[in-house]
Amino acid sequence: MYKKILKITTTVLLLVTLCGQTIYATSSSELQNQIEQTEQQMQQNQQELEEIEGNISALESEQAEIEGEIDDLTMAIVELMASIEILEEDIALLEEQIAQAQIDLEIAIAKEEQQYADTMVRLQAMYEKGEDSYLSILLETQSLSDLLTRLEYIQQLYDYDNRVLEEYQKTKQEVADLKEQLEIEESELQAVKGECELEKTELEGMVAELQAASDQYAAQIASAEKLADKYAKKIRQQNAEIRQLEEERQEALEKERLEAEAAANGGGTNTGGVGGTSGGGAQFTGSAYSLDTSVITGAYGSDAGKQVALYAIQFLGNPYVAGGTSLTNGTDCSGFTQSVYRNFGVVLPRTSYSQRSAGTEVAYADAQPGDIICYSGHVAIYVGGGKIVHASSAKTGIKISNATYRTILSVRRIL
Repeated sequence: MYKKILKITTTVLLLVTLCGQTIYATSSSELQNQIEQTEQQMQQNQQELEEIEGNISALESEQAEIEGEIDDLTMAIVELMASIEILEEDIALLEEQIAQAQIDLEIAIAKEEQQYADTMVRLQAMYEKGEDSYLSILLETQSLSDLLTRLEYIQQLYDYDNRVLEEYQKTKQEVADLKEQLEIEESELQAVKGECELEKTELEGMVAELQAASDQYAAQIASAEKLADKYAKKIRQQNAEIRQLEEERQEALEKERLEAEAAANGGGTNTGGVGGTSGGGAQFTGSAYSLDTSVITGAYGSDAGKQVALYAIQFLGNPYVAGGTSLTNGTDCSGFTQSVYRNFGVVLPRTSYSQRSAGTEVAYADAQPGDIICYSGHVAIYVGGGKIVHASSAKTGIKISNATYRTILSVRRIL
């Protein structure tokens, strides 16, 4: 794209230089040659302008796609930030639970140690009384029933110490297991949080890259718009030059006519017969400025399209004016098609490039009266019988031509 814009920049500078050269002419033929050269340069400028406008549209479309991607990534970043915030809350809750589990574990350990110490104290006391302590307790019994009762007491005391110790050990193990599980969950959440933060960083990098690309597109669009302004300005200047040259050519023709009459010593005057329906400017005669309406009415197609074609040929012979949209006082090719269709309540784009996307595409073999025939830098209205009516040039005005006189790029069905 940069190379294309550079190419266009070089082209416009070259064209501006060439178009800026002044060719001094005095005779009507020299003036006519200068008009034709200026028209060719203007048409080339118009084509370049349309190409730049097409590039601008493409750049704007690509920039819009990038902006859409930025919006999507930004939304993903927002979602990640929300996820990170939730994870942080969950981690904080787990840390509280782990801290409480640590406290509970320490209490359980203390109780276990205390129970163990109490048991040891009892055992120590019995030991200090001697080995016959248990035996003396049993021998002091007065009956079998008393003996059994004392044996049961000793067993209960043992069972109690053992049961309490096992409960404390069980509680300690459960609390330890819970603390370990909470620590595992916290570790997993920390890992997920880290991945989210890494993904967020990557997305932010992608957004930065896309934003830089969007800025580049904006710069290219601005540069292309400046080039388009230069082309438009030069086209307007060339249009003014053509009008001036045409006036000078008419004056030269009149002068040459008078000189020829004087040289002939008052012989027959040359009226330079002209005709047509022009509302101003040059007028034209010949087969290119008339059409048998049966060509239109007898062609295959819709009545609406035929009405467009019949309306369009009313302006045969009227002048061509670059940038103009008047069907009587002067119009260019796209201004002609636009103004004709405006009479039927249809709004067409202004340039030939943009009209190439109007309506629907049809094959040339299926062309009907009223269809727009699109060429490179030019448009016309098909009238049937392989013919078109179009605002051709300042030299020829609005006329009839063969539809295939140039390479057809597209046929657009409007009605």
